[in-house]
Amino acid sequence: MAKNRKIEVKDIEVAVTRMRYDDYISLTDIARYRDTDRTDYILQNWMRTRSTIEFLGLWEKLNNPHFKPIEFDGFKSQAGSNSFSLTPKRWIESTKATGIISKAGRYGGTYAHRDIAFEFASWISAEFKLYLVVEFQRLKKQENDQSHLEWNVSRILAKVNYKIHTDAIKENLIPEELPTSRIQFVYASEADLLNVALFGITAKEWRHQNPDQAGNIRDHAIIEQLIALTNLESINAMLIDQGLSQSDRLTQLNHIAIQQMKSLLQNPGIKNLKNGEN
Repeated sequence: MAKNRKIEVKDIEVAVTRMRYDDYISLTDIARYRDTDRTDYILQNWMRTRSTIEFLGLWEKLNNPHFKPIEFDGFKSQAGSNSFSLTPKRWIESTKATGIISKAGRYGGTYAHRDIAFEFASWISAEFKLYLVVEFQRLKKQENDQSHLEWNVSRILAKVNYKIHTDAIKENLIPEELPTSRIQFVYASEADLLNVALFGITAKEWRHQNPDQAGNIRDHAIIEQLIALTNLESINAMLIDQGLSQSDRLTQLNHIAIQQMKSLLQNPGIKNLKNGEN
């Protein structure tokens, strides 16, 4: 988990952290804009309304395959009554929600995916929400600029650090043709579909096999794999428009990945790029 970053919104410091491979924003910090000493109470007031529960439930249904809809329906039916109350911890434990996360320790508090955090900010103050969006976008632009700088530095160092020295090693980077059992498996996200087509494993499987590695499977990809991945994303979108099933798309994407990696690993233009040449 990445260390918290801070953005300042209307004189309030709001923490932003990386969790579940996406940005989560501190609801605790946002609540401080309304009342510094009663952030938990403000969060509970927001979560007890029917509109909030419906929004949280819809977000989870769209993004979380393990979400428990029966428990969600129970909360929705109670929402708005005088006796009903809901805490982030109860919501998470009961429904297996992932859009809201409670953290302990130095950077503790309640965090939510940016979609949910912006919704909470709207409930707190429309003005605060607008400033929050602006500052969050500013943060992402800074990080993107820094990422480009680091990539340029990596280009220069690649000549020394690049690990592929022989054709035998290169062959190991070419994806294998997937077995039928793998092709017929249903994947929860299109991102994992592309991971399997190119790398042969899902993001979760990679994390299980590499518990000591920072980042995710794509963070450790070489330039050729990243180029192939970008191409596969475009091709997958076209195949979806054509109405192909997931298994048929995976078969085609895997064959394309094999062909592209064979070509890219022999491409002199990419070799020059990695060597820092124009």
